[in-house]
Order: sequence, then C-alpha cells, then structure tokens
Amino acid sequence: MPLVRHKPRPPLNRFIETLWLWEGCPRPHPRERILPDGSMQIIVNLIDDRIPLYDRSTGERRGGTRGVLLCGPRSEYSVIDTATQVAVFGFHFKPGGMLPFLRMPLDELHDQEVGLDCLWGRVADELRDRVLSAPNDAAKFEEAENYLLSRAVRDFARHPAVGYALGELCTAPSQPLMRIAEGIGISSRRFIELFRHEVGMPPKVFARVRRFQSAVQTIGGRAPTIEWAHVAADCGYYDQAHFIHDFRAFSGLTPSAYLASRTEHLNHVPFDP
Repeated sequence: MPLVRHKPRPPLNRFIETLWLWEGCPRPHPRERILPDGSMQIIVNLIDDRIPLYDRSTGERRGGTRGVLLCGPRSEYSVIDTATQVAVFGFHFKPGGMLPFLRMPLDELHDQEVGLDCLWGRVADELRDRVLSAPNDAAKFEEAENYLLSRAVRDFARHPAVGYALGELCTAPSQPLMRIAEGIGISSRRFIELFRHEVGMPPKVFARVRRFQSAVQTIGGRAPTIEWAHVAADCGYYDQAHFIHDFRAFSGLTPSAYLASRTEHLNHVPFDP
C-alpha cells in the first residue's frame, strides 16, 4: 500500500491524529489543492531536501523551504506540487495539536507555510535524517515519535476551556458559540483569546471550517447525483446559498465542481487555476 498510517503512543496521541508515510507513483496532475481542516501538519520530503511553495490563486511557484515543512492551522486551501509527493512522511496534528512543541501562540502561524528550521533551527534537519536512516516503516514511526517527544517545550495539556470547546465544535460545529462560552464559565473575550492562541484561529472561524469539513465528508460518501439542499441541511447551513458561499470560501470551488474532481483522498483535489 502506498499510504501507511500510524497512531502515536501516549502522550502524543492526545495531540497528534496520525503519523503517515506515502510512497507511491506521481499523480497524473502537476498540482493539487489541499482543503483546510483547521489543523496543522509537518511534512517531510524523503526524496529531496527541498519543498516548493505555490501561490494559491495562480498556482505559480513563490519560493520554497528546506525538506521539512510546517503547515500552520488553515482556513484557506493551499497548493502543492505532486512531483514532490512521491515519498513523503508526515504528522497530522489534531486541532491545536502543535501546542506542546511551540512557545509562540499558534495564531501567529494561521494560514502560513514555513520551513521547520525557521522555528527550530538546524535541529529540524535531524527529523528528516532520522526518518531516512530508519530501516523500515515501523522504525521510521518510532524515530519520528522519539524526535517529537524530545522537542516538547510545554506540558501535554490544553486549557480546560479550549479542550471543552474543541470537543463541542468538532462534534457539532453549527451550535451557537454563546452556548459554549456559557458552559465554560469565562468571559467571551477571554475564551476567544485562549482559543486563538491554542488552536490558531478564532472559534467562529474554526467552527466554519469544521462545518465545511463535515460537508466534504458528506459529499465524499454519496453518489455522483446529490441533492444539495439536503447536504446543506444535514451539515447545519441556513440554506443552500449559505452552503455554496462557505464551501467556495474555503475550497475555491463550488460543491458541484468539487464533486466532479474529487479523488479517493477527499481533501486533495486536482488544481486547475
């Protein structure tokens, strides 16, 4: 199988959704659109110590980083070069999952793509070296876990208010934020500040991203002929116009255009500027 997933051990499993390794053939299209889900990723290019970056509107190259890329918490789609994705290792963090490994507030990385060496210096190169030198898949995952544990700069804990809010918004993103704030028992202003710092974006934006992701998963699981009004209602949108507006804001595509170009990896869509 070209894609191998690995669930990390405690305490990493409280902050990382999965570690993954992709080793496959080049995709038939040169660029892909990566849809936002409100989380962060670390991407390691195992072929070349370089990762190109692209303008999200035109698809034109706008520079690059060394071979380990940190993708900040996203509420916008990004564009990648599929030629660099032939052999890739990654960490897919849970929302706010990078918190134990950075001293900065995560909202400073909102919709940013930066080389990990810009934050950790040359020690970031060690991650790529250790994964490359591991003799098999299991060893690669173990080396990556050990490396990340060594980079922790905070306790493996969230503020209780943020943890509660994440649980609520990931389960039911359309619920009123006022209800969540009331359940937490702190001021709305303090709640928004904590959430931005620990998750990387305001709770209202995060809720919209998670609702968009529920729509992506709903579309991905249905037949080519879809009743869009039913999808809008099932995912908590006011009406079909609201659904189309939000879907386009986060993906750059209409729902029908996404349906026509979706792949088996629902958050990866061929990019045509």
